[in-house]
Amino acid sequence: MEVVGVVGVTGAIGLTGAGVGVGVVFAALIVGTARNPFVKAQLYNYAILGFALAEAVGLFALMMAFLILYG
Repeated sequence: MEVVGVVGVTGAIGLTGAGVGVGVVFAALIVGTARNPFVKAQLYNYAILGFALAEAVGLFALMMAFLILYG
């Protein structure tokens, strides 16, 4: 397999994982809010933090893929 194919697969796996992570974070926010609506503000803050961390991991994977491709 060529380097370009490996890099494409690596980037796709990293971004797919980030997408799944964001989905899990917001699904947990919905479930937590449904269980206890009084802590909605605190759960929302945690969800935004989780969203940022999941996206950072995805962008890190994409950056590594580009570094492998062009480095």
